Amino acid sequence: MSEIRVIEGEIFRDDRGQISSLNEFRFKGVERFYFIYHPDVNVVRGWHGHQYEKKWFYCVKGAFTLALVKIDNWENPSPSLLPEIFQLSDQKSEIICVPEGYANCLKAQESGSILLVYSGKIFQEALKDSWRYDKKLWVNWDKY
Repeated sequence: MSEIRVIEGEIFRDDRGQISSLNEFRFKGVERFYFIYHPDVNVVRGWHGHQYEKKWFYCVKGAFTLALVKIDNWENPSPSLLPEIFQLSDQKSEIICVPEGYANCLKAQESGSILLVYSGKIFQEALKDSWRYDKKLWVNWDKY
């Protein structure tokens, strides 16, 4: 069973515009945040993993495919690991909560897409716990 959680949010629309909310999301453990901007739908970002860092992903604009895999061996992970695939969109307010021990890889589905990422570690700590793998490992991105 996956340790990844999806928190469903809400989108409220009326003649004044739209409010996207995540009323069930709590910021416990969040140390920083950053935005990922993808002007090109052909770019694949990842795989990037952390043994000790939690991540939370929220699509602010456009749409992304997000792949997550639990790493079995950080020095030499198995090529047969099965990723979990999530479709994030600004049309659906939800946040993907990823525990420690996972690697992520993502691809924008629309030009100009923006992803908000919360992190459970300050930048200096994250740099010491940064694992990178080939973007072609675990997912055939030509399908997305």
